[in-house]
Amino acid sequence: MPAFRLSQMHFCFIVPRNFRLLDELEQGEKGISDGLCSYGLEKPDDIMMERWTGTIFGPSRTTHDNRIYTLKMYCGPNYPSEPPEVSFVSRINMAGVDPETGAVSNDIEVLKNWKPSSRLHTLLKGLRTEMGKGANARLTQPPEGTTFY
Repeated sequence: MPAFRLSQMHFCFIVPRNFRLLDELEQGEKGISDGLCSYGLEKPDDIMMERWTGTIFGPSRTTHDNRIYTLKMYCGPNYPSEPPEVSFVSRINMAGVDPETGAVSNDIEVLKNWKPSSRLHTLLKGLRTEMGKGANARLTQPPEGTTFY
């Protein structure tokens, strides 16, 4: 009889969507981050934990410096296997963001490379990184305080 070694086994645990979102909610409420991005439920009574708001502090030494951006995120029934739908509430001029609606394209790196292990904080940090890259860092921005809706 061949020997069975535990090191040869690979386990994959799938955490139920709501458990995952509860964990993310707890992290968002405790502010477990670098302080440059934050997030939470749009409405505290959203028992399906679908609609979230996020905040990104613009990267320094860019046209986003000293700006605070607000976003909406929708975590559908297949989250985290599929990325959330994201849109900026605050007006922003940035590649990959629809200039009429603020919707963020799935072609943006952080969404294109989304994995089930990615988190809402990962998304916000990725968007902040995109703000500071290349032309995005230098694009003229709409007046501060203007919104898409």
